[in-house]
Amino acid sequence: MRVPNFRIYVSAHAVASTGTWMQNIALEWLVLELSGSPAAVGITMACQFLPMLLLGMYGGMIADRYPKRAILMITQTANGLLSAALAVLTISGQIRVEHVYAFALAAGLVFVVDNPTRQIFVNEVVPQRYVRNAIALNAAVFQTSRLIGPAVAGVMIATVGSGWAFAANAASYAAPIIALTLIRSADLLRTPPVERAPGQLRDALRYVADRPHVAWTIVLVGVFGTFGLKFPVVLTAMANETFAGSSVDGAQLYGLFNVVIAVGSVAGALIAGGRTHPRLRTIVLAGAGFGAAQFAAALAPGLGVFLAALVVMGMVNLAFQAMANSSVQSWVGGDVRGRVMSLYMLAFVGGTPLGGPVIGWITDAFGARVGMAVCGLVPLFAAVAVAGVLARHARARRAAEVAPA
Repeated sequence: MRVPNFRIYVSAHAVASTGTWMQNIALEWLVLELSGSPAAVGITMACQFLPMLLLGMYGGMIADRYPKRAILMITQTANGLLSAALAVLTISGQIRVEHVYAFALAAGLVFVVDNPTRQIFVNEVVPQRYVRNAIALNAAVFQTSRLIGPAVAGVMIATVGSGWAFAANAASYAAPIIALTLIRSADLLRTPPVERAPGQLRDALRYVADRPHVAWTIVLVGVFGTFGLKFPVVLTAMANETFAGSSVDGAQLYGLFNVVIAVGSVAGALIAGGRTHPRLRTIVLAGAGFGAAQFAAALAPGLGVFLAALVVMGMVNLAFQAMANSSVQSWVGGDVRGRVMSLYMLAFVGGTPLGGPVIGWITDAFGARVGMAVCGLVPLFAAVAVAGVLARHARARRAAEVAPA
């Protein structure tokens, strides 16, 4: 926070994140109201992240080639306009579930370029020695806004409707746009742009393949994104079927679930920020803890136990995400960081077109508890498998070192 540009950036991030959480909650609940099916929520998530699956690496290449602040000005403006259009359709009563799918697809196209650019822009805002802490603090701010956004969205949904939550989110995009104009260009630590050349995507893939610690982290992040982080599907179902008796109560309860997860997430982000050089072993352990916590939440006998499990879920989830993100950025060079982080985000959200509908179908067919249990068991087994591979590699290295003697 001693860096002036970062203070400006993170302040705007807090405002925009609050609006984003409001829209996320309202959008997921709107889809459930329009369709009556958790599977439709999964389809909405699939539409939002399908562009990342198809075009994700190209977004990172754009981030490597062009000025990042200019890219973010364009993407934030586009997001604001899309949210405004969704607000108009919803408030006027003309919204249909097909419109929501189209909005999710358009927002996903913007996300392809916006997300890797935002991920690596922090490297230009703060000196290298502060990057890990800045990433963790960004995550903490994002999750702190989750304390406010879902609570406000729950009230708005129950009183004036989802459309006004979308309108509030559209207005919130003014904050990052103004902040990007206020950031002092002279203080930015710009990364030299990468010149256009053939084979740049293949070069990035080879770069990752040559660094197993990077590759295994991205694999684990991919499993989490595909199957573990399906909160919009399972939590809406838990609120609507397991712990609530009416749609209004369910909406407010769903907002409460997100607030409780955010409490744990803030703690997890701060824990991650305090670890300057986390080992891959620590990242894998946090991943296993998240899977176990979500499985325990699925089995919770009552609301109080469920809320306590959500706090633990939020804590280990954000610790895992912040450590994995900052570690990958620190392990790779600036000339490929955009493409590597686009691969990271491709793994993180690119599996949603598969995982979202699958978890939605499981939840529809077998109930909310079974869907949530699957969301916990798959990441848990993946973390155990990665831990086994790392242990085998460690034994092989030790054997190779002893062999000459």
